[in-house]
Amino acid sequence: MAMNGKVVVITGGAMGIGRFVATTFARAGAKVVIADIASMDESAKDIRELGAEVLAVKTDVRSEDQVSAMVDGAIRRFGRIDVLLNNAGVVTHFQWGNPRWPLIKDQAKSFWDKVIDTNLNGTFLCCKHVIPHMERQGGGHIINFGQRGHASSIGACAYGVTKAAIQKFSQYLAHEVREHNIAVLSMSPGTAIVGEYGPEEARQSMPGPEIVGNCFVDAADLGMEHSGKQLTVRNGKLKIDDLERGSAGAVGQ
Repeated sequence: MAMNGKVVVITGGAMGIGRFVATTFARAGAKVVIADIASMDESAKDIRELGAEVLAVKTDVRSEDQVSAMVDGAIRRFGRIDVLLNNAGVVTHFQWGNPRWPLIKDQAKSFWDKVIDTNLNGTFLCCKHVIPHMERQGGGHIINFGQRGHASSIGACAYGVTKAAIQKFSQYLAHEVREHNIAVLSMSPGTAIVGEYGPEEARQSMPGPEIVGNCFVDAADLGMEHSGKQLTVRNGKLKIDDLERGSAGAVGQ
């Protein structure tokens, strides 16, 4: 199996795409660490039923102390971290394609700060505390949820800004850690996805996490030549963009 014996940390692993992707890594033979502020009982149960080892750590990725403790716990339990998937985030709630968040002129700064702190700063903190362990072990993969976004999505500004920033953050970070054989990838599921607890109307009209298939496992197996690139799931397969050169292609091209 592609991930046989490898240790994967997934933030936001309690539900939605994080919960689904955790099962794909479990099926691929990985030991899985899930981190979330919500209950992870059901997600951990899914993973155990697949015969994989799992560690669930309650973690608010906005807190450096909690992130550090989560990473230390993963190292104590499994001895290494091979893949970090920064999935935790505050996501816009869509209804018939329209985000419900307030316009900037009506948005409280505290809400703006919450989105930035969770999506962008949480990604930064998890990378900061995982990288030293990957350096010592001689390599690893970091997959961040970044994307270009659409400025025409009225009400989604705070979310879109974080995702564009994460994409650029991944590009810079890729250069910083390349000498340590750490591949850094920015990745998008390719479309808006609704999780198991989304509104019934949304679940009837929008795709669920299963549309990403095994793509995150595939991403975690890519070589260093793809570090710093943007990955997008299209029709169940990975499309790879070179952010610096502006070129695009499928895996293997």
